[in-house]
Amino acid sequence: MTNPMEFKLDTRLWSNKARNLNPYVPGEQPKHDNLCKLNTNENPFPPSAKVAEAISAALADQAQALRLYPAPESDDLRQALANAYQLDINQVFVGNGSDEVLALVFASFFMKERPLLAPDISYSFYPVYADTFGVELVNIPLREDFSIETNDYRQPCSGIIIANPNAPTGIILSLDAISKLANEHPNAVIVIDEAYIDFAKPESGEAVSAVSLINEHDNLLVTQTFSKSRSLAGLRVGMAFGNPSLIEALTRMKNSFNSYPLDRLAQAGALASVQDTAYFKQVCEQVIELREQLIEQLTSLGFDVLPSQANFVFARPAQGNASEVAQQLREQGIIVRYFSQPRIDEYLRITVGTAEQNQRLITALTELGA
Repeated sequence: MTNPMEFKLDTRLWSNKARNLNPYVPGEQPKHDNLCKLNTNENPFPPSAKVAEAISAALADQAQALRLYPAPESDDLRQALANAYQLDINQVFVGNGSDEVLALVFASFFMKERPLLAPDISYSFYPVYADTFGVELVNIPLREDFSIETNDYRQPCSGIIIANPNAPTGIILSLDAISKLANEHPNAVIVIDEAYIDFAKPESGEAVSAVSLINEHDNLLVTQTFSKSRSLAGLRVGMAFGNPSLIEALTRMKNSFNSYPLDRLAQAGALASVQDTAYFKQVCEQVIELREQLIEQLTSLGFDVLPSQANFVFARPAQGNASEVAQQLREQGIIVRYFSQPRIDEYLRITVGTAEQNQRLITALTELGA
């Protein structure tokens, strides 16, 4: 019998696919007391109290029902989302976090002869999905200012995927630009990954989410998550919005992998979150206000801060020594995200924390002379 302490990785029984994968590396989740965790873009505020109440009620009233499978299509949650976004239920899909939804998107729409187009600096799970599903991925360079030039996407493709606001830059693409992409590629699926859209500050009350465009473009699919603006990263709930044909493709693919992605408790908690509109808006407004304050404070310290519309900022220390600053902050119990990727290796991605967390960061940076 093998001693676990002497375990040596044996890949002989692995498939070539498993052996050659370069898996996504999630943000660090350290467990230390008094840690200021600003590295994974989690919401600094708790979810609506109604979420815990709904989950507790589900356990109290339906504990016996836990022996039964949950609703496979999460119809109550989908209907609530449809109502919230003024859509039909057949335009809404839900899954076990937007990462699962995105995986199903890759499998449903991009496994074709033509390549998938995506920004070269974006969510690092995209190339992992492309590798996993055998999708040819062509990276389109961002402009010098890290914005997207839509004219660069004028080439044959099976689809385009764009995080909006982009990660890790926080820069947002306009709805006019998204419509342009959808119009120029009528035979390709345009996926807008809106994990952070609820933190975008609308100008003059105008819509910022591409969900407002899906009735105009049958090739547009918008994904969102409960992890960021709804403070439910631990519950794992994501969704997609699009025309019924796109949603049906996702449903068929889901049912070929996992027919029951959302358990009863996740469905109950997510439903309660959607129904508490007032708290949702309050939290988003607080994060936006804290972000603007953080940008101002970092700028006063000499940081070059990109115009973020997310719940994080992307900032370059005056000396460009991002790796060194990240390590110095870590030594003081403050964790931020550093990327060694070319073009962004002089920047730090810093999650917007509470006022106290942000002040702790600024105090540390001031003392370091960063």
